[in-house]
Amino acid sequence: MDLRFRKGLFLLRGAFCIRQIEACQKLVQAFKQIFSDGSTCRGKRAKLVPVHILIAPDKFKGSLTGRVAAQAIRDGFAKVFPDAAYILLPLADGGEGILDAFRDASDDVKPAGTTVSDALGRDVEASWLLMADGTAIIESSQANGLWRIAENERDVQRSSTFGVGQLLLAAASAGASRIIVGIGGSATNDAGIGLASALGCRFLDESGNNLDAIPLNFPRITSIDSSGLRKLPPIRVACDVSNPLLGPRGATRVYGSQKGLPPEAMESAEAGLSRFAEICGAHFGTRFQETPGAGAAGGLGYGLMTFCSASLESGFDCIAGALGAEKLIALAGLVITAEGSLDSQTLEGKTPHGVSKLARKHGVPVYALAGRLADEELLHGHFDGIASIMNSPMTLEQAIESAPQLLELAATRLAHTLRNSKS
Repeated sequence: MDLRFRKGLFLLRGAFCIRQIEACQKLVQAFKQIFSDGSTCRGKRAKLVPVHILIAPDKFKGSLTGRVAAQAIRDGFAKVFPDAAYILLPLADGGEGILDAFRDASDDVKPAGTTVSDALGRDVEASWLLMADGTAIIESSQANGLWRIAENERDVQRSSTFGVGQLLLAAASAGASRIIVGIGGSATNDAGIGLASALGCRFLDESGNNLDAIPLNFPRITSIDSSGLRKLPPIRVACDVSNPLLGPRGATRVYGSQKGLPPEAMESAEAGLSRFAEICGAHFGTRFQETPGAGAAGGLGYGLMTFCSASLESGFDCIAGALGAEKLIALAGLVITAEGSLDSQTLEGKTPHGVSKLARKHGVPVYALAGRLADEELLHGHFDGIASIMNSPMTLEQAIESAPQLLELAATRLAHTLRNSKS
């Protein structure tokens, strides 16, 4: 990797594979529509029919929104293919970025804002969207996001999803007929107890006293009073991970440390979460602990299923389906996707993999750009080419600061590579 950086090379993996050659041949035919007078595709009125290039990135976390990333890729490609027809479709795979994806993809969006509690109970302004068809789009991290909590303030055992429940109530009160919730990026590990409290549930000790809805009180809860639980419109949860609630791959052991849970508190936190799930299961007659995605956002996936009868879906499938991504991909001559990092986790429901599957389904060449590459051998079979946007050694801070320019330059290099492949 260092040698490639020093030489400033931009490499497309798998260039000598039969799959790659076939993809380039398809691209040649597409680009001849623009660049070859002898084979230009013309309609009845002899108008040039341009190749359609669909640009469908996710955000580059900490540096670029999906929209800005899509624009940078378009600007880079347009230097080589100025006559192509570009469609920008920033996407997300659940959690952070879902609001941007829907806001950028549709004109029928009404922005909304609600004062809610953050993970530590402080008032904050949270954004959400109401679509023209009555669908509310909620990003849970607007309320319980880790980004709102300074590192020295993190206290996962006292943190709550109460604000997420407030967002759901605001959407219902605004007349939403259905709700899509993107979950992820949370500062909480409460299995949705805070959300349930906001919706009217009470959690009681052995004396019938009401307890604060925080993980610290899991060991003291003996019963639940759900008589006041508010009924909500149907909820679909866009989730980008498949972790169960408990165990080695569960919410506590996988994500607890990044939320401030010290190693010595892991076992007691896991035991509390397990006890809470058993009490909920006995009360509601459900058992969602092992459901893929139950452990997402500190168990918020579990909480939404348990207290709201929500359905958990692949975040990418939910969002891409709502935005009509498959139809747009099927009509494209070339698809470019991108994200901050491409690695083995990309194949677990992340946006670039979802885009790749749809492109493969319809026989459309698909290329991916990323700020960081790892596990490249695992990725080769899913893309016609992958490449890092880095063109020289630099620190993470420098890469983040220069991300728009790096992405645009990488897109131009890719466009030159594709154009030269036809000669």
